[in-house]
Amino acid sequence: MTTKHFRLALLLMVGLTLNFKSYSKEVFPDGTAIPDWFRQNKATDISKLGKQYRITDFNVVHDSTVIQTKLIQSVIDKASNEGGGVVIIPKGTFLSGSLFFKKNTHLHLEDGAKLKGSDDVSNFPLVMTRMEGQTLKYFAALVNADGLDGFTVSGKGTIDGNGLRYWRSFWLRREFNPNCTNMDEMRPRLVYISNSKNVQLSGVKLMNSPFWTTHLYKCENIKLLDLYIYSPKEPVKAPSTDAVDIDACKNVLIKNCYMSVNDDAVALKGGKGPTADKNPNNGSNQNIIIEDCTYGFCHGALTFGSESVHDRNIILRRIKISHAERLLWLKMRPDTPQNYEYVLVEDIEGHDIGNFLYIRPWTQFFDLKGEQVSGTSNSRNITMRNIKLDCENFFNVGIPKEVQPAKGFGYKLSDFKFENIEVTAKKFTDIDISLVENFKLKNVVVNKKKLF
Repeated sequence: MTTKHFRLALLLMVGLTLNFKSYSKEVFPDGTAIPDWFRQNKATDISKLGKQYRITDFNVVHDSTVIQTKLIQSVIDKASNEGGGVVIIPKGTFLSGSLFFKKNTHLHLEDGAKLKGSDDVSNFPLVMTRMEGQTLKYFAALVNADGLDGFTVSGKGTIDGNGLRYWRSFWLRREFNPNCTNMDEMRPRLVYISNSKNVQLSGVKLMNSPFWTTHLYKCENIKLLDLYIYSPKEPVKAPSTDAVDIDACKNVLIKNCYMSVNDDAVALKGGKGPTADKNPNNGSNQNIIIEDCTYGFCHGALTFGSESVHDRNIILRRIKISHAERLLWLKMRPDTPQNYEYVLVEDIEGHDIGNFLYIRPWTQFFDLKGEQVSGTSNSRNITMRNIKLDCENFFNVGIPKEVQPAKGFGYKLSDFKFENIEVTAKKFTDIDISLVENFKLKNVVVNKKKLF
């Protein structure tokens, strides 16, 4: 080996060693190591997933006006019965109701392909499922995958929920009955994945969902990569179309995604009610990383609740955000014991934001069910750093002495850290540090004035 080649090889080895060491030092907020799984992110290669089943080879026709649920489902069933493979949606629009993916099957949407949901809810069967922190009978989603380890959705095509008719019906019902719940107006979700491991959604567009867009329940090791998730806020608002709802999951990565929806972008769920922490259908969210994403309009970029029991090791980092109503939102339910802990929000740039931090009681659809809340609620070890933002309100935090009808309800905030923050805020007066036990602030600048 020549001296020149030897030096190059040595430099490469040193670089790889330093890189490995830097990765090995990366930790979650509680100090535990971030597994290398979070850094191994490649687009799905469908050539490695078995036989390919193009739906138009099995009597599915290019006709966007005909509902072809049974024919598309038969292709999924055939692929599974023959040992598995990839169900391919080719260029064109294909109208469908609920589809249920089976063992060893995958979904791939080619460039220009659109799987479009029916706007007639009768094409979505009632099944035992998970919705708003409850296990109950509700409508299946357009794309459903339960107990499918290794399931993938990939491609450059679109899954379109065709939600306009549902949205209009929802707002009409709400006008008629202001107390109607989100589920009173019958609406399917777009994608529902449950009880699954090693799942990846990559590349596709998820748009115009009638209800929640992507719902993950009791999943482990799931990646959402390079997705475009959208629903409108005007001219007709798309109600409760959360981009991603993470419900009792472990190890979730959301990376390089665009999210703009008329509700929360990423919402952490897990259960609700006075004994929610004792219900085996509920659970905690652990080891969640949202990084390198871009946000348009949403109610909350990262929201804890409103149906959430325990969330630990949650990271939101390296994002660009505009027109969100809240950057970090902690919903504290008076009827539910909650523990939000070890949260890191860092390296954020944004403008036209409503609230930098929003912590208030969440009393919508409050129901103690005649019982007492089984535990206390806490938000602790929350770090927000390296953030430059324009907003309406910087510190919108309150702990009321009582919240009707739950007299005496309160919650404890502790071990918060703000560091290297530069904010302009139209409604800023001061930070009430007494609201947080052990509140550390360093290099916090608001409206060009250094506070700490």
